[in-house]
Amino acid sequence: MTAQLTPDTLTLTEAHRFPNRPIRTAGTLHWDILALYAGILDGLRTAGPVTSIGIDGWAVDYGLLDADGALLGNPVHYRDTRTESAPDKVWATMPAPELYAATGIQHAPFNTLYQLTAAQGTAQLAAAERLLLIPDLITYWLTGEQGTELTNASTTQLLDPHTKTWSHDVAARLGINLDLFAPLRHPGDPAGHLLPHVLEETGLPTTPPTPVTTVASHDTASAVAAVPATTDNFAYICTGTWSLAGLELDAPVRTEAGRAANFTNELGMDGTVRYLRNIMGLWLLQECRRTWSSDLDLEPLLRQAAEVPALRFLVDASDPAFLPPGNMPHRIAQACAAAGRPAPTTPAETTRCILDSLALAHRQAIEDAQRLTGRSVDVVHIVGGGARNTLLCRLTADACGLPVVAGPAEAAALGNVLVQARAHGLTADRHEMRALLARTQPLTHYEPRGDRRTRSAWAEASQRITSQRIAAHRLP
Repeated sequence: MTAQLTPDTLTLTEAHRFPNRPIRTAGTLHWDILALYAGILDGLRTAGPVTSIGIDGWAVDYGLLDADGALLGNPVHYRDTRTESAPDKVWATMPAPELYAATGIQHAPFNTLYQLTAAQGTAQLAAAERLLLIPDLITYWLTGEQGTELTNASTTQLLDPHTKTWSHDVAARLGINLDLFAPLRHPGDPAGHLLPHVLEETGLPTTPPTPVTTVASHDTASAVAAVPATTDNFAYICTGTWSLAGLELDAPVRTEAGRAANFTNELGMDGTVRYLRNIMGLWLLQECRRTWSSDLDLEPLLRQAAEVPALRFLVDASDPAFLPPGNMPHRIAQACAAAGRPAPTTPAETTRCILDSLALAHRQAIEDAQRLTGRSVDVVHIVGGGARNTLLCRLTADACGLPVVAGPAEAAALGNVLVQARAHGLTADRHEMRALLARTQPLTHYEPRGDRRTRSAWAEASQRITSQRIAAHRLP
């Protein structure tokens, strides 16, 4: 994506789009990182000369480098099953309540901490001299400079969100070598310049070489930076493959109640904390469409789903059983049946099940976040790809009983470029960044609908799902 920014305008242009196809080899699911890097080079070539480049991406996954800086194999995908037994191994040494009190990070079996635990004793980890999270790995290949960006580092479950430095006690107790990590750097820090061979490959100017700027490299941190909020009393839902729903705080909340509710304290822009819950998100629908047919158009499917009665089919959208890929429609139907509810049988019914379930999960996360922090919410901002899904946005407004502002859809890219713009003196603090977004980006407003009976139906459905989750998924 390329961006053009003035005091009164902010526009994005798609320079190049390329597929991201994980590959399973020898029973392990990997990212095809070299194909992704090639796509990035193609994109830089197409984009042409720019003032600055910033890299953001997904969290927790990493590449290992040897002493010469060469990659030791393709990074393992967080949806791989290698971490299934890792949490029990970690908790045997450091009980889950102690781990949460130290790091504030929710339990997710794919966190970097568990990936490194699963990798202990392997030849690859023994040979590694450096670990770079995915955006930092791409930055290293572009610039030759190594660093660990702070917002993404906070997702590893190895960082203290209060001191914003590594938790040496956690690492020492679990046998993790923090020397593997490159020095921490912050959004806005310089990250180097494009290397000569990258300039040659992309045709970008050699004088001066293009700088790379550290951004909030966890894509959710960039997306939250691009929430076009005009007040402080807002909740956000970053929607895409995942739904990340929560609040922006000034300090972490590491209470036992927060741990029991599986809320995480990830770092954001300017020392803020992203207090949020991970929800499976539109991954559920993406996987269903992959099973049904690649040419099944989304818009007709959503129109058909809107005609399906509300709240008839429901699942717990936070259920880790939905994490792996494979035959999602069947697994959703099984989950409905196991809970004693009707099971969807058509694509439209399954789609309505997913969207109703996501709206309920959004409601529960926002209600829980307010209860756990003592903060109140007046409006919900939906950013990311799901902001384009009109039915999901309407259902979320109805479920939450709050106004929803949907957009921008490309929030991660906008947050990325705004951090670059600030680093280069083109904008000021995050409040000015958000004001610019509110002035320049297309936003859609949704008011909650329904009478007392409808509101009661959402409340009852929420209580059923909450009871089901408590019964089925007790945290250690």
